[in-house]
Amino acid sequence: MMSMMQSVFSDTAWSVWETLIEEARPKSKTPLKNLRRTISAIFWRHQNGAKWRALPPEFGP
Repeated sequence: MMSMMQSVFSDTAWSVWETLIEEARPKSKTPLKNLRRTISAIFWRHQNGAKWRALPPEFGP
């Protein structure tokens, strides 16, 4: 079963986005640990027009 994060970004698509984000992000301020989860949540919210509090638990608090 495909997770919600994988349905937002396939592994192939994420590898492209990750490269672009890594080049642009400030190294000292943003931890890379949950970057895919954060970006997936932003895209999911934009696609669904949901409020932040309506995010599925898989995307974190």
